[in-house]
Amino acid sequence: MNIRTSWRNLAAMAALIPALAGCFGAVAVGAGAGALLLADRRNSETYLADEGMEIRAANRITEKYGDKVHVNITSYNRMLLLTGEVPSAEVKADVEKLASGVPNVKSISNELAVAGPSSFGGRSNDSYITSKVKARFVDTGKFQANHVKVVTEAGVVFLLGMVTQAEANSAVEVARTTGGVQKVVRVFEIISPEQAKALDSTVQGTNQKDKPAATAPAPAPAKK
Repeated sequence: MNIRTSWRNLAAMAALIPALAGCFGAVAVGAGAGALLLADRRNSETYLADEGMEIRAANRITEKYGDKVHVNITSYNRMLLLTGEVPSAEVKADVEKLASGVPNVKSISNELAVAGPSSFGGRSNDSYITSKVKARFVDTGKFQANHVKVVTEAGVVFLLGMVTQAEANSAVEVARTTGGVQKVVRVFEIISPEQAKALDSTVQGTNQKDKPAATAPAPAPAKK
């Protein structure tokens, strides 16, 4: 089975050991994961919970199906997105059932296709499309690019995040007009502008708190 969790897992793996045991509040976030958290509307507990859900769901599916399926698992604010390919509708339903058994999952979007596994070339092209969409998010400057997570499968772009309706509409428009994108699927959690402002203020406050203290320049040596 080819389970593709996000590259964030590498940075957060050390912190996840106690998190997977249910000790999210006591986790000390490392420098790599901490930098990502400062640009995320999720709090640290939810961020690490999402990482844990991806790993737990992947393990459950791997244990049962091995390489008979190709399933990508993405968790955002405790909502799981399942993409990839499975051999039958029965397996698709069963994979969803396995994932839904992971503790603390709020909801599941099952976008698995009943088809043969995608090729290496197809997956490489999906990664390229994801990078193009993210780059265009930055170029347009209509919203904070880090607030929208992009997942691409067979040319279909899935957009996740805690965003306002205006941010969601802008992200969809950018993704829709990116070369190679066949379709855009919204998997957003829509929040009010007031909620977004409050979350962003919390992130900015954390960023300021975690900045290293400025040090005074060393005094110039006295002239003889």
